[in-house]
Amino acid sequence: MRFTKTAAVIAMAGILASPLASLAQMSHARAKRIQEAHDKRHHHKAKIVGRSAARGAGLGGLAGGPVGALVGAGVGAGGGVVANKIRKHHGIKKKMRHGD
Repeated sequence: MRFTKTAAVIAMAGILASPLASLAQMSHARAKRIQEAHDKRHHHKAKIVGRSAARGAGLGGLAGGPVGALVGAGVGAGGGVVANKIRKHHGIKKKMRHGD
């Protein structure tokens, strides 16, 4: 009898507290929309990929001449795309957690 009453109280507390938890968080779709609007204004992808490609070309040029510069630019651009994807993902998750 005592266990049933305790379980019922815990279940009721969980049901009553669940709407409060959802008020503090943002939906994934809304957070993604806000992040993409911010990126559109600030052109983050072009900056990140361009800088990475330029640095890769510079290092590749020092290491292997013109062919190394071409390879380095490709590798740098690929790394920039991955870095931008990670930056965007973390921005969305942060907005979802904090409701920014």
